[in-house]
Amino acid sequence: MDVKRVKDYLYWLYYQYQLVTCSYVLEPWEQSMFHTITVTVLAMVVYTAYVFVPIHVRLALQFFSQIFGSQPQGAV
Repeated sequence: MDVKRVKDYLYWLYYQYQLVTCSYVLEPWEQSMFHTITVTVLAMVVYTAYVFVPIHVRLALQFFSQIFGSQPQGAV
């Protein structure tokens, strides 16, 4: 890919982000605070999903395997 096209595409994505969040109307210091809070919340959501979703999926699979009468893997 051409570096200029990638740069233009990233700029377009950032522009779309600003339009959707209406952050283009904020002052520069307000924009930096808004972006910091947004990135922090997004990072916390990704971390929480990474840590807790696999645990809940495993527990749900164990629960449903007991309900439907499957033998546990260690019992075979």
